[in-house]
Amino acid sequence: MTNPSIPAPLLFESHSHTPLCNHAVGQPTEYAAIAQQRGLRGLIVTCHNPMPNGFSARVRMREDELPQYVDLVAQTRQEWEGCVDVRLGLEADYFEGYESYLEKQLASQEFHFVLGSVHPQIDEFREKYWSDDPSEVQRTYFRLLVKAAQSGLFDSLAHPDLIKNLFADSWAPNLVFDDIRRSLDEIAKTGIAMELNTSGINKTVQQMNPFPDMLREMQVRGIPVTLGADAHQPHRVADGYETALELLADCGYNHVNFFLDRNAHQVRISDAKASLTKPAAIS
Repeated sequence: MTNPSIPAPLLFESHSHTPLCNHAVGQPTEYAAIAQQRGLRGLIVTCHNPMPNGFSARVRMREDELPQYVDLVAQTRQEWEGCVDVRLGLEADYFEGYESYLEKQLASQEFHFVLGSVHPQIDEFREKYWSDDPSEVQRTYFRLLVKAAQSGLFDSLAHPDLIKNLFADSWAPNLVFDDIRRSLDEIAKTGIAMELNTSGINKTVQQMNPFPDMLREMQVRGIPVTLGADAHQPHRVADGYETALELLADCGYNHVNFFLDRNAHQVRISDAKASLTKPAAIS
């Protein structure tokens, strides 16, 4: 008999990786085990997508490894059936000129959730977009987020102020905040979600992504939010979720979202908080 005092699992870990991306550890089944411990309904595996011709190859699976990735997630889903709902997702890079490639790739599998990312730290971004003016690089980044949203390829934009970590010593969001607002105006028109990524606490600028003032601007524009820990290690599944939900509420949000079958599902923040269990201590 179900104990009515224990809330049913509601949330998913919507941003997690595998060793195929070359910078994560632990198999998806280990991530699923932590998801169960944390009171999550499920785990969406979102490893970095393959790109052609060696594009940032050090931090992603190869094209010929995509079937292996799909099989790995399917095996984990079968293993955890009835306990943790494991789904196939992808974190896919948006980079101008690769839209057709991405469209074909995303149509090749039944992905449940696709995160769109602009990664300014990769060599290809630096070669194409870098400038001696930090503010101009930051403006370019936010303009690219708009293009990613307008492409229609993605369900949510991942860690949408990631650029700040490349300019930690000179990060002054007030200098580009008008540009951020204009970008959010355009992003809101597309209906895409944006991610609150808890891993930012562990980066150079120790804030979740995006920073609170940007999150408030998102809320004013009615941009829905997905929640992810960007877990590259099993113990980081749902890391910081309680704090993130409190931040969302403080910024005016009432709901958080996850995607299944590329369709959004809402959860009330109050219900989401009640459904979580405390993380186990790391020995």
